[in-house]
This record gives sequence, C-alpha cells and structure tokens, in this order.
Amino acid sequence: MNVKIRQIFLRMLPDRIYLPLLYKKQIGNKLNLKSPATFNEKLQWLKLYDRKPEYTIMVDKYAVKKYVANIIGKEYIIPTLGVWDNPDEICFDTLPHQFVLKCTHNSGLGMYICRNKSKIDEKAIKDELRKGLAQNYYLTAREWPYKNVHRRIIAEKYMEDSGTTELNDYKFMCFNGNVRCTFVCSDRSENLKVTFYDKQWKRMPFERHYPASKVDIPKPKNYDKMVELAEILSKDIPFVRVDFYEINGHIYFGELTFYPGAGLEEFTPSKWDKILGDWIVLPKK
Repeated sequence: MNVKIRQIFLRMLPDRIYLPLLYKKQIGNKLNLKSPATFNEKLQWLKLYDRKPEYTIMVDKYAVKKYVANIIGKEYIIPTLGVWDNPDEICFDTLPHQFVLKCTHNSGLGMYICRNKSKIDEKAIKDELRKGLAQNYYLTAREWPYKNVHRRIIAEKYMEDSGTTELNDYKFMCFNGNVRCTFVCSDRSENLKVTFYDKQWKRMPFERHYPASKVDIPKPKNYDKMVELAEILSKDIPFVRVDFYEINGHIYFGELTFYPGAGLEEFTPSKWDKILGDWIVLPKK
C-alpha cells in the first residue's frame, strides 16, 4: 500500500481502533484499555474517556493565559506581543528587537527565538511557522484536546535570566491534583537532557526517552511556590503536567500538557512505567 494512502486510511480510523495500533507500533506491547495499569496505558485511556471541554482552552497557548491568570494571577503570565491566524499577517516592524514566535497548538515545531531582529530572515521564519500550523496532535496521536484548538501564531516577550544563558524548564507532574515528581529540561541548545526529581527534590532513578543530566540540577528558589501553584491548576484532573520557568527570581507559567510524549515514550528501567501508572486514579467512564 502506498505510504500516503496508508496514512490517510489510518487517520480515518476511529480513536478506539487507532490508538491500540499506534501504541503497539511505538511501545511494542498490546494496549490494555479495559484495565490500564501503566502510565502510558492510562494516558491512552484518558485520551478516550476524559474529555472535558475546558481542556481545549488549557492546551491553547494563547487562550490558556487568561485561564491561568484567572486562577493564580496575571503576574505569572509572560506578556503577549501579538497573535495572528496566518504568518503573512505578522508585521515584524511592530515587534521589539527580541521576541519569541510560536504556534498556539503545538510544542517546538515552528518556534522561533529572536535575539537580534536585524539578522532575521522573515521568509524562513514564516515557512517554519506554516509547518508548525500544519502539525496536528489529534490526527497523529489522538490527543483529543487539540482537535478543536484555534491554530494561531503568538508572539511573546523574550525572557532571559541575568544569572544564566539558558532557561531551565520545570515540569510538574500532577497526579489527581498532587505533584508527585518534576522533570527539568536542560541543555536545549546542545543535547536535550531530561532529569526527574521527586517532590523532595531527590533525583529519581529513571529516564524517559531523553538522557538525564550527569550533573545535579539545583532546586529552584521558588520551588515550594511552584508546587503550590501547580497543585491549584491541576485540581480535579487525573493527570496534567504544569510547566513553569524561574526567571530573575520570578515564576512564569509555561504551559499545560495532558499527555507528555503522547503517552508513547518508554521508561528506562521499564518498571517505572507501572510505578507512575499507579499514581493515576482514573475517573469513571
């Protein structure tokens, strides 16, 4: 079968049929939806059976700002410089010398960090943004909250910390409203490292998809406040990841993610897939 035809056929399949096929391909095991036990299995179950309308707002990088500000306060929100439906609508002349562009419905693809506007290639930036706008997490991994997200481009204030050349991204894993562990993304400019810590900031002995940092990462000064805010934002949700930055001693909200790695990334050692799975208490269908 032609590869493109096969992809079209697979995307037409109902979610309940598509996800087990995808899970088998990526993880190598049969997906147990009747009695899910592992972290990855339970994320697939949640894709199918935990579909609250507000989740669409929560994964929209533009709409979520108002949502989060209403709950914990606007002082945690990175300023927005502009929002557009199409790359051709962007007027670079109105943007400051430094800024960040990204799509409102995905992570990574299409993002552009501008540190010097005099050196940018506007056409290249717009081309990358178009690629980002074409990305669809619902079609590829049936991540339901993204199905109806308004795909747009957002410009944000360029944020930098006076004490470091690279911002650490603190990602709080919230299980039924409780932070059980956090992972830190570091060394993004070279080879991404993902290092897990428990709630007491003790390094956890596993990796997921990416290697851990060989050096310990200091606990952020505002860690306890970050935990408090993450647990407020994750209240009554079976699982959600709440991301924060600490910049010049101030906490800034990053994003909310319901299915890290689409629930398709393996743990090393593999037993941690089950351990983290035990922490998710699934709601009734």
